[in-house]
Amino acid sequence: MFKEFSKDFWWGAASSGPQHEGGATEGGREPSIWDKYYEMAPNRFFNEIGPSECGDFYHRFKEDLSLLKELGLSTYRTSIQWSRLLPYGATEPNPDALRFYNEVIDTMLDLGITPFMNLHHFDMPWSFQEKGGWENRDTIKHYRYFAEQCFKHFGDRVPYWFSFNEPIVVPYIAYIGDYLYPNAMDMHRAMNVAYHTAIAHAEMMDAFRESGVKAKAGIILNIAPSYPRSEHPEDLKAARLADLFHNESFKDPSLKGVYSEELIKFMQDNKMPLPILKGDDKIIAKGKVDVLGVNYYAPQRTKAKENIPNPKAPIRPETFFDIYDMPGKKMNPYRGWEIYPQGIYDCLTDIKDNYGNIETFISENGMGVENEERFRNEKGYIEDDYRIGFITDHLNQVHKAIDEGCNCKGYHLWTFVDNWSWQNAYKNRYGYVELQLNNNKKRVIKKSGYWIKEVTKNNGYEI
Repeated sequence: MFKEFSKDFWWGAASSGPQHEGGATEGGREPSIWDKYYEMAPNRFFNEIGPSECGDFYHRFKEDLSLLKELGLSTYRTSIQWSRLLPYGATEPNPDALRFYNEVIDTMLDLGITPFMNLHHFDMPWSFQEKGGWENRDTIKHYRYFAEQCFKHFGDRVPYWFSFNEPIVVPYIAYIGDYLYPNAMDMHRAMNVAYHTAIAHAEMMDAFRESGVKAKAGIILNIAPSYPRSEHPEDLKAARLADLFHNESFKDPSLKGVYSEELIKFMQDNKMPLPILKGDDKIIAKGKVDVLGVNYYAPQRTKAKENIPNPKAPIRPETFFDIYDMPGKKMNPYRGWEIYPQGIYDCLTDIKDNYGNIETFISENGMGVENEERFRNEKGYIEDDYRIGFITDHLNQVHKAIDEGCNCKGYHLWTFVDNWSWQNAYKNRYGYVELQLNNNKKRVIKKSGYWIKEVTKNNGYEI
């Protein structure tokens, strides 16, 4: 059976400035939160490999984009780094950054690749982070100015803009978890950060519409469907809370233009009121997007609390529910995530049924695998059949959702060329193309890259 997609389906890949760009100390770029955190705690990074060890897109973007075109990919999402364009709170764009991003965009267009540009990928400039980052409401006006400069200088050539990639991640890893500065372990601060980020998103959307740019703008959300252990009321309640924190905290503001009253009340009832100011509802109402990127990797599985939490322990989402370790689930043992392709269908169906069936695309999906070089064949490239199977299983669910009326326009793999990944560095590889760190960062197409070349050529695949 042949699975065929529409002729205008967006076959693409995703990456980010801080994870693949490199050139961290070149061209006047300011250190971001990740650069500074690496200085503070290099031991927290896998093999002490920091963000400066990226794939060098800064110097090799023409090679990468030509390779992307060779594989038949027609769209590419990356990001414009705030710390490069407006370093140290500058009021005028950095000339080197203007040169670089203009060349990147123009090269994409010359190759027939549609640029999708994101403005924030967990990479707060340090000069704003040390003043509180998203906890400090004053940061929002600086972010809006950054967005305005992007629209002014690049808006004539970029048809798709995105305010944030996975905005719930920073609250979770820096303020609930212990993975990124300021390692706060404080849910109240985390949800304040999330709330201010929702305001910042709305300000970006307002700036976009005021700019008059003839394009579409939106946000990229990592949606993890919440599945209860059972139909017991307490398990259902646990799944509802997980969904409220992780998903609806940004789905409602960006897709409905309102902040969840249920979440506001929950935070208030638990003595963690959100920093809501008069008139915020009018700002958030401006945040409704034109297009939504959906990042999907794994579901959330939850159950009612088994034990009463320590009243003196830090409050976390798991204070209110437990994670359910479902027996028999299929796992990616390298990343520690469940593999559940139906979740991508459930994400798209939820958008169709509950959020107006807005124009959507899969902006990230992928499988990180450790020690991929053990699968190298005699021809010198990696035979990553597991990745081909993973992608196929998820694309089957995307195709099913589209057949049932979901307004999904494309599929972007994370990622194109193996890139640096926060605290895991290059431990897990995700790309269609191998990055050989010990061979002058040579790019070598994997079997999945040759496979996707045939998929894009035929606009589908046999199953």
